[in-house]
Amino acid sequence: MRAAYQTPTGLLTRSELRLKPDPSRTLGRLFVPGQETLIQGESRATPVIDRILGLTEQDVEQTLTRTMARFRDGYRDLPQTLEDNFSLVAHRVGAGREIGAARRQLIGAYFTQEYALEAAALFNPSMVKHPDQSGCQPGEVRFVMSLRAVGEGHLSSIEFRTGIIGADAAIRFDPPGRFLVTGRTRPVRYDRRLFQNKLTEYGQHDENTRLLWSILPPRFTGAELEAALTELSRQNVTPGHSTALVDRVRWMAASNYAVEFGADHALAERVLWPTAPDESHGMEDARFVLFTDGADATYYATYTAFDGAQVAPHLLETSDFRAFTSSQLSGPSASNKGMALFPRRIGGRYAALSRWDRESNGITYSDDAHDWSQARTFQSPARPWELIQLGNCGSPIETPTGWLVFTHGVGPMREYAISVVLLDLAEPERLIAALPEPLLVADDSEREGYVPNVVYSCGAMRHGDIVVLPYGCSDSSVRIATIDLPLLLERLTSS
Repeated sequence: MRAAYQTPTGLLTRSELRLKPDPSRTLGRLFVPGQETLIQGESRATPVIDRILGLTEQDVEQTLTRTMARFRDGYRDLPQTLEDNFSLVAHRVGAGREIGAARRQLIGAYFTQEYALEAAALFNPSMVKHPDQSGCQPGEVRFVMSLRAVGEGHLSSIEFRTGIIGADAAIRFDPPGRFLVTGRTRPVRYDRRLFQNKLTEYGQHDENTRLLWSILPPRFTGAELEAALTELSRQNVTPGHSTALVDRVRWMAASNYAVEFGADHALAERVLWPTAPDESHGMEDARFVLFTDGADATYYATYTAFDGAQVAPHLLETSDFRAFTSSQLSGPSASNKGMALFPRRIGGRYAALSRWDRESNGITYSDDAHDWSQARTFQSPARPWELIQLGNCGSPIETPTGWLVFTHGVGPMREYAISVVLLDLAEPERLIAALPEPLLVADDSEREGYVPNVVYSCGAMRHGDIVVLPYGCSDSSVRIATIDLPLLLERLTSS
């Protein structure tokens, strides 16, 4: 047994459940030869299509039959998947050329690859109450768990599991989804104020931007944006700056989007796949929270968008886990990893945890959940197990005593530990208490993996007098711990 930090006894119990990466969970993704995952090479699509067009009808039928027999069982509708991917490269065939259904599907097959989205790692979970509680027995609650999945090219996506927390605190997972799907993007209305704030952050605030804002309404569609950009180019105030502005605004528009899943796909089959240019290298560490504002309830999640060079927080919003919108965030606190929203407004404003300086825990506020003020630090690294940096482990949990916030700290040898603090309900920037030692560190069975010596969570869930804390183990598996809430609060308030 290797020595570890001293942790309090009696507060936390580890479940025997463990989720591990499953390489059999695959998506049928578009594959362009020469432009494999995260490689910006020259496309070889046209010569490949020409070779397929040169096949005999017999070769086409035999090759397609073999492909269908080998791969059909992994898809709800493989022919439609192949047709969809053919449509993405059909412009390379040449105008007016008639192609039969079999050859179209075969071209689609040559431009499809199976992507094992969690083959490299599965970790950083968050848990929230499921929007559908029908069928639960007394004392039970159904949950949704989000997970960060990593596959080829270290590309991160967000996937889901569902299950039940029993009256006895036992956790049961539903079978994972069999046919994974990434959903379809749909049009959104853009927010002029968000665009203004982001362009100011990018240093673009001149005569061209003022002209653009005078043309666009407060909420605008993609068509209205294109019309405004055309008018901007026509008026040609300062041509060089105008071109840069147009490119930046189109990039921003592509970074704010919506995606929707069909009702025939179970929640555990839905995958949020990197769609925006600023998340081209991954969507990381979603922190989901059930946000209640009066009679209405919405699920929000902050996550980290990564484009290969820069990270930026995004905000997901959904009411049913079928339709999601993703938006950029602005403001001095929306520049690094690790934002987590509070589950309700405080003093009429949205509030969020922020690691604004990359090493301390702070509180930030917003009037619209998109533009965030300068954070106020409430906790800085002080103890040996957190001297490198601090951060949160998901959204705060409200208790009569205060806001319960699970934190993570990084110590020697880049070892992570999870602890907890208590914040004032009305003024959460006021720290009431902090557990003087880690609550959880990796045991010997959790230390080895993709990133060793890490325990990390993106969100716990309260169920009566227990808190269910899912956590990633060395970025290679997920376990669940249950915490005695009254005992934890007693320990905090007496420490």
